[in-house]
Parts: sequence; C-alpha cells; structure tokens
Amino acid sequence: MDAYPEKTCSIDRLVTHPKLVAATIAGIKTQQRRDGIYGLPGETFDLEGMTFVVTDLTRQRLGDMTDAHAIAEGYPNLEMYKDIILRMHAGMTWEVDSLVWVHTFAAKIDN
Repeated sequence: MDAYPEKTCSIDRLVTHPKLVAATIAGIKTQQRRDGIYGLPGETFDLEGMTFVVTDLTRQRLGDMTDAHAIAEGYPNLEMYKDIILRMHAGMTWEVDSLVWVHTFAAKIDN
C-alpha cells in the first residue's frame, strides 16, 4: 500500500505507556496497533534519547492477531494483550472484524 489516509494523531503519541516505552527501548516491542494512523513508513520518533523509524504500516483485523503479534506488541501472549487492552480502554469490546493500523518500527541505526 503506497497511499495512506491522512494521519489521525502525532507520531509522538504512538508509544507512550512507560512499560511499553521500556520494552521498545529494549528491542522487545516492535509494533503498535492503533485505530488510526500515527506514523508513516520512514517517519521517526524518539523515546528517551533513542530514535525509532516506522518501517511498515498495514491494516489488520483484530481476529487475525496471533501470539506472535502480541509478542511484537511487548506482551507474552494474545490473551494477556487482549485483557490489558480491554482494561485500558473502558467500554471497548474485542470485535474480530475491527480493523486496526499496525505500525512496525525499529531502532534507527545512524550511518
């Protein structure tokens, strides 16, 4: 996908929870799912002095998530990911056909 809809939020809001920031810096967390677009491929963001670059942006159904996806989000498995997400977002339900944007990122290596 080369053309994306307009961004819905600043990239600085992509990863904000302290535990997830720490997991990103440690290289454990490499993805963030959001209901909107926070960053486009090639765009960078900083966390505690480290720079990260968005390497991919795709759409995914919540029902297509696997344990591997939850691990990339920084969680040990899908059940824990679902439980925490539903507790963080009051009133949210896990609808398998709901689409989210998957932001994939990596630490930026300066050459």
